[in-house]
Amino acid sequence: MIAPIPTPDPASDTAPDPAPTSAPTVTPEQIVSGADNVRADIAAKNETIGDILNRMDSWAVAVGNWRISAFDVLFAVMAVLLLVGFAWAATRLTRSALRHLTALDSTQRVLTEKIATIIIWVVTFFMGVDLLGIDLTALTVFSGAFGLAIGFGLQKTFGNLISGIILLMDKSIKPGDVIAVADQSGNHTFGQIRRIGIRAISVVTRDAREYLIPNENLMINQVENWSYSSKNVRIQVNVGVSYDADMELAEKLMLEAAAKARRVLKTPPPTVWMSEYGDSSVNFTIHCWITDPEDGVGNVRSEVLKNLWWLFKEHGIEIPFPQRDLNLRDNEQMKALIAALAQRNENADKGTDSSGQ
Repeated sequence: MIAPIPTPDPASDTAPDPAPTSAPTVTPEQIVSGADNVRADIAAKNETIGDILNRMDSWAVAVGNWRISAFDVLFAVMAVLLLVGFAWAATRLTRSALRHLTALDSTQRVLTEKIATIIIWVVTFFMGVDLLGIDLTALTVFSGAFGLAIGFGLQKTFGNLISGIILLMDKSIKPGDVIAVADQSGNHTFGQIRRIGIRAISVVTRDAREYLIPNENLMINQVENWSYSSKNVRIQVNVGVSYDADMELAEKLMLEAAAKARRVLKTPPPTVWMSEYGDSSVNFTIHCWITDPEDGVGNVRSEVLKNLWWLFKEHGIEIPFPQRDLNLRDNEQMKALIAALAQRNENADKGTDSSGQ
């Protein structure tokens, strides 16, 4: 007996499973997501420009899970230029506004300007990240490498930046100060600080040479500041007179020559010290004070010496020069040389007499 074949019950749960669906495709993500929002807004307002931007967006390169198009590059470049222009203009406006603040001195003005500049550029950076829609988590590896580069490669730069801010805060070095500097050959001169930058200070000497000294060097090395607490500087002028001169008159003329100099201060007055008994002269030192060392000290010393020259000439004070006496030892060789010279002169005299006859 053949059993009937059972028919499947539609209500039963033995119905065949549906055909499996394909796996979802993973599309590359945009690095500059802010560009898509801008492109969509422009396309909604102007279809023609939107088509052009969509065409540019179709020219793309996919690297791994990231996609970058020609429109992304154009948008990023324009955004960077716009932000840099904004930061530059904000810095210029801030600097101009600080120059009109009379309540701040030069040091406070420069310090405020540096802090404001740092704040402006930090704010500009975060504005750029927000405008471009950059996902900072995607740049974790890059940011770590960049931080490592800053730690090693830019260590001196950040050290000089912090040193410059500290120098401005304690006012040990400020624009307008006159400091002593040394060139590569070791010769010392003085110059006036023109500006304090992020990396170095600019010092201009009297011969128009401009030295750029790293801020960190001024923090760790000894600095000779001529105008730290006071701009009064004492100048020494060395003078020598003859041993036969009237010393009281010579000192009086030295004080008169120093007082006639235009830049020499009346208070404190010039003074004259006898420094030593030299080989050919009695040496004096004229001490005089000025209050504007940035205008030079050599020209003041020259003016005092010129005034003193004419005063010494007028009053008969001799300015000596080195003189030497030569003593020859008496020996047989010297006697023979003298005899030979005498015989030569005698023969020359006889020859002259015979030719004259």
